[in-house]
Amino acid sequence: MGTGFAKKKKQAKLIQDQIARMQSAMQNTEVTGTAGSGLVTIVLDGQHQIKSLKIKPECVDKDDVEGLEVLIKAAFSDAEKKLAESQSKNMPNLNQNLFG
Repeated sequence: MGTGFAKKKKQAKLIQDQIARMQSAMQNTEVTGTAGSGLVTIVLDGQHQIKSLKIKPECVDKDDVEGLEVLIKAAFSDAEKKLAESQSKNMPNLNQNLFG
């Protein structure tokens, strides 16, 4: 088993530590998604949970509930996209350690 095994074991431990740090960082990550030029704002945490939802009164129309629903979905999608981008920025370091 020699030094090759010890080196691989050490490398695996470093990767595990890096994954734990990334998971911790993602838990503390928050992204904001908006729609309708800021009429609807959603803040998501790193675990895709909604931290806050803000709807400006001027976009609330009892005769156009579907419009509000579309804005909420769009704001959520915007936040999800930003969260995915944030997560992918952290992945190159892990990929380099795994395959570099």
